[in-house]
Amino acid sequence: MSNMNLLVVILKHEDLVSEICKELVEEGIHGGTIVDGTGMASVVEKMDDLPIFGMLRSILADDDDHEVVKMMFFVVDDEEMKKARKTINDVIGLDKPNTGIMFALPVSFVEGLGA
Repeated sequence: MSNMNLLVVILKHEDLVSEICKELVEEGIHGGTIVDGTGMASVVEKMDDLPIFGMLRSILADDDDHEVVKMMFFVVDDEEMKKARKTINDVIGLDKPNTGIMFALPVSFVEGLGA
């Protein structure tokens, strides 16, 4: 049996979610969960008691890209992981700044897949 992994994608461009899902389905990866999130920078910029330089605060305040992120979670085996990573990188281009991050964690057990 192949190892199972939790693949996590934190995406700063929510407009790419549909394309990612479409491409993953075409690669045979069907299950996943998508959750809305907020980037840390948008929380920090609103803190009045944080000793932060005025210039840095104004930079953060002008950057709307930090407000909403999409978090995507997939439980995949090793083979699906390879396909998913390539597909997601092809769509997002994680080598570009301010696009998002992707990482995986080992999963010790899974119940309910395919049920």
